[in-house]
Amino acid sequence: MMLADALIVSAILFTIGVVGVLTRRNAIILFMCVELMLNAVNLSFVTFAKLHGVSGHVFVILVMTIAAAEAAVGLAIVISVFRHFGAVDLQSLKLLRR
Repeated sequence: MMLADALIVSAILFTIGVVGVLTRRNAIILFMCVELMLNAVNLSFVTFAKLHGVSGHVFVILVMTIAAAEAAVGLAIVISVFRHFGAVDLQSLKLLRR
């Protein structure tokens, strides 16, 4: 019964992350929602690892490494945009395209 509960929580967290990515315009909130989605996937990997063995834990470490790299690069981009435009609104990023 605990495995089903963990998967339900994972699905709820992933849904909240998807809704946040699709509805928000602030880049920092967008990155937080992406991190929430990655953590939901980690929770489901750990849940399935309890059933099928250790390989799920290896994937969790891989996802955590990718999430840390994404957060570092994303934060650097957000800081650069904030210094240039004075805001972190995603509408400001459209001005960078040419």
